[in-house]
Amino acid sequence: MRAINLLGRDDARRGRPQRPQWLVLVPVVLAVLLTAVMSAMFLSASGKAKDKQSQLSALQAELAAIPTPDASRVKTQTALAADKQARVTALSGALSRRVAWDRVFRELSLVLPDDVWLLNLTAEAPTLATVNTATLSASSSSTTGSLAAGEQGFTIEGYTYSHDAVARLLTRLSVIPDLEQVQLQTSEQAKVNGRPIVHFKIAANVRAPGASS
Repeated sequence: MRAINLLGRDDARRGRPQRPQWLVLVPVVLAVLLTAVMSAMFLSASGKAKDKQSQLSALQAELAAIPTPDASRVKTQTALAADKQARVTALSGALSRRVAWDRVFRELSLVLPDDVWLLNLTAEAPTLATVNTATLSASSSSTTGSLAAGEQGFTIEGYTYSHDAVARLLTRLSVIPDLEQVQLQTSEQAKVNGRPIVHFKIAANVRAPGASS
């Protein structure tokens, strides 16, 4: 029989240096960790995407549940809005042409002398026709020196003690910004309880709102 040495090969293997085990384990552990991290990131992104998709579906469902506005109703609302705007414009135009009577009377009370007392006061807001007529008469008043009948929108009638007081009242009325073409209509002597007085009547035009002085 031929003898076989079985121990020699084992001795030779034992004599060789063996590779450390950590060189093999480290790449495996890193690969496992990387796979776990990527799996977690994928699951997180997938969950967020599902949440966004569910929110989008809910919003689309709410949008679909909103009833579509009726075309006739929209047309009616548009017509109402246009009518409202027209009314606001008309009201603004009317207010811009309104005479501030409280200001006019306050200015009159400030310039009225103490020795003058009124019997009658008439005030009328100027109309478009009155404004046009007053404009034409203003150019002719330099030659005629009087107002045409029916143009006066503001008249006062009263008493004072002298013609000088009437002249002083005319001067004061002429400085009121809301009055123009202030002129004396009548001024005559009279007696009250035996005392001589002057009965007067003064007329003027009310300046149209927005008109230049």
